[in-house]
Amino acid sequence: MKNREQFSGNLTIIMAMAGSAIGLGNIWRFPYIVGEYGGAAFIIIYFLACLIIALPIFFAESVIGRRGGMDTFGSMKKLAPGSKWYKVGMLTIISPIIILSYYSVVGGWSIHYLLESFGGALGQETGHFGEFISSVEAPILAHTVFIALVAAIVLAGVKKGIEKFSKYTMPVLFILILVTVIYSLTLPGAGRGVSYLVKPDFSKLTAQAFTAAVGQAFFSLSLGVGTVLTYASYMRKKDNMLLSGVGTASFDLIFALLAGFAVMPAVFAAGLSPASGPGVVFETLPYIFSKMGSGAAWITICVSGIFFLAVLMAALTSAISMLEVGVAYLVEEKHLKRSRAVLYLSLFAWSVGLLCSLSFGPLADVTILGNSIFDFLDKLCSNWLLPFGGLLFTIFVGWKMPSADVLEEFSNNGKKPLNVRLYPALRILMRYVAPIGIMIIFLNSILGDLS
Repeated sequence: MKNREQFSGNLTIIMAMAGSAIGLGNIWRFPYIVGEYGGAAFIIIYFLACLIIALPIFFAESVIGRRGGMDTFGSMKKLAPGSKWYKVGMLTIISPIIILSYYSVVGGWSIHYLLESFGGALGQETGHFGEFISSVEAPILAHTVFIALVAAIVLAGVKKGIEKFSKYTMPVLFILILVTVIYSLTLPGAGRGVSYLVKPDFSKLTAQAFTAAVGQAFFSLSLGVGTVLTYASYMRKKDNMLLSGVGTASFDLIFALLAGFAVMPAVFAAGLSPASGPGVVFETLPYIFSKMGSGAAWITICVSGIFFLAVLMAALTSAISMLEVGVAYLVEEKHLKRSRAVLYLSLFAWSVGLLCSLSFGPLADVTILGNSIFDFLDKLCSNWLLPFGGLLFTIFVGWKMPSADVLEEFSNNGKKPLNVRLYPALRILMRYVAPIGIMIIFLNSILGDLS
């Protein structure tokens, strides 16, 4: 495709892909499961899961994206002409826009709480979070603003929008979360939260812990949803694919650990029980910040404002990658202008998001297979569509694509010696280990639904 935009280099690729990977799950889920499944012992297992399962899938998507040089649909069709593998591309166009619809609802919550932080009205009493999400006007307005921000960034294009936003946002995001970490660690009793995260307890490394590690590694790197493939299609041929993958995974892990040290010390300092889910971010932490400002309101305002600005940035960097997958398809396959593609998909995500937002209030009694609208879409994507997409991408690269083509792409036509040496091991991981890891996620999802 003529005049197709590309990222400027490896650093900007890593920033963009890390932005896609780093999201709300790093802040509210990772700290909880680390402590739940053995602290430092779980971190070791999680690191291994990233290395032998998640990264091979990441590289599989990257190979398809850069070699195809198009959107998910176009790349699959180009690399497997005359076959039906292009349908995998269609799956990964549908999945991210569904995810964006409910993800933007949570992103909107971060906007609301950010404004309340700077207004000094946050966390004065418990129960506010439940009242807020069950209302109508405020959550929908916040959801609308969030979608509009995402659309504006994607509308600006790959270089002026996604790359520029990620390039400047990611360093700021790390600084903001680091400031929150420092504050949390200075609270009286924070040491218990630190022990919860880092004290190794190998007795907790059950089969469920290994499953949780694989699942967290898979979802944390945004695998199976087409975002890695789409971003990789904007990579230059001379950029190092190994560096981009390792860099992305490293940034994601470091941020998740920092988020843990920002959240759990504060929770334990307040004498509260650790919990997973949005409640710990949008209710527990604001309450803690309001009670631990040493009597100075400005401390509460600054700390809570900094924290929720970090939450918002993490949400935005992930959301723009979800929207870009579908936009790339409409622009390249349906030949729409980027402005129209952004408008149509944003309106769709916004409309479905309305139902998700209302599922906490007026539509709370509406259920699908026993789940609220929000929870149903979340489980549909997280437990089924994403693992299925990741499995098919890995099988395609491991078994369908010629090994010589994969090696050529992964090693920049043999110009990256380390990549060449690592390729035989990567090949084994792609063909055998990663698919087994994904099947573990499927099995866990099935058992979870049946229980």
